[in-house]
Amino acid sequence: MENTQIEKLKDIKGIIFDYGGTIDSRGVHWSEIIYDGYKSAGLEISKDIFRDAYVYAERELAKVRHILPEHNFYDLLLIKMRIELSYLVANGVIFENDIDRYARPIAEYCYNQAKQCVEEARVVLQSLYEKFPLVLVSNFYGNVEAVLSDFKIRHFFREIIESAVVGVRKPDPKIFALGVEALGFKPEEVLVIGDSYKKDIVPAESIGCRVLWLKGKGWTADEDAVMHHAILKSLKQVLDVVF
Repeated sequence: MENTQIEKLKDIKGIIFDYGGTIDSRGVHWSEIIYDGYKSAGLEISKDIFRDAYVYAERELAKVRHILPEHNFYDLLLIKMRIELSYLVANGVIFENDIDRYARPIAEYCYNQAKQCVEEARVVLQSLYEKFPLVLVSNFYGNVEAVLSDFKIRHFFREIIESAVVGVRKPDPKIFALGVEALGFKPEEVLVIGDSYKKDIVPAESIGCRVLWLKGKGWTADEDAVMHHAILKSLKQVLDVVF
């Protein structure tokens, strides 16, 4: 069973946050939110076909620079939805004119979901910011600064370590080492908060950081089955652990 009570963490001097999935979706994998966005927009397709489109778009965004530094999260979502929907067109699932029909409603649904989650997280970030230096370590598309600024939470973070900028991606522990270096503390004095066991928790622990895992609905059943001694049910629980 998951822990409902986590031991208080002592001697924490700085905190590293993941962004996507942690601050903007309550620990739920973004594929789940986007799939709900499809249904909200009236696009009913199987989960398997959706996942194929989701993976295709992620790979396309990794290969080609569709996302520019000035794009906020809505801009990103709209671009991503057009790529996913284009995949569905190419595979005969929807028609070409369905791209314009569905792209904006899905992007708007997802953006609003993220905005609600960020507003919930703001209270936690504010409280932590008043006591600890915070650094963001994120696998992102090169525009996380614009995303944070749009949601008005950029000022909470002393530094941003973004995969597309530094050239290192999670689960490589080196990206967390960069975060620790930015804080200027020993790894054991740094707390890492993330939503992915494989991409956040494992690499952070491997370099000696303390961790809290915001565990929501993951990408696979195997991921959902993993247990850990420091599982958060909500981001607000962080405050009970560090104060």
